[in-house]
Amino acid sequence: MGIFKTTTTVEALNKWSANTLAEQLGISFTVIGEDYLEATMPVDRRTHQPLGLLHGGASVALAETMGSVAATLCVDGTKHYCVGLEINANHIKSAREGFVTGVVKPIHVGRKTQVWEIRISNQIGELVCISRITMAVLDRQN
Repeated sequence: MGIFKTTTTVEALNKWSANTLAEQLGISFTVIGEDYLEATMPVDRRTHQPLGLLHGGASVALAETMGSVAATLCVDGTKHYCVGLEINANHIKSAREGFVTGVVKPIHVGRKTQVWEIRISNQIGELVCISRITMAVLDRQN
């Protein structure tokens, strides 16, 4: 049994992205593991900066999307919801084309905060960006 309290499918996760930044950037969830999620993002005109490289902000958007979704799957959605509190990213290597793949794994899953690490790699497995996001777990007001 994994860490996620909400049972879902890759298809359902991708439907959450309809009409959002994630959809505009072409972010697509591909794997739900016991304690991780995997998603891809194209490196193309939507995610390039003016020099034709992957925009650092696009990498951070991928990381925030993945961390937010993973955090949300770890709470009872009828009682709680998760929002980003802080995110950082180190851009290690550039990418010009193809796609990047992110893998998000937990560092800490607590009652009021969660910390997640997101490793973003290029198509040949080289680390492009490493990010860490802290999520706040908030109570729903009925």
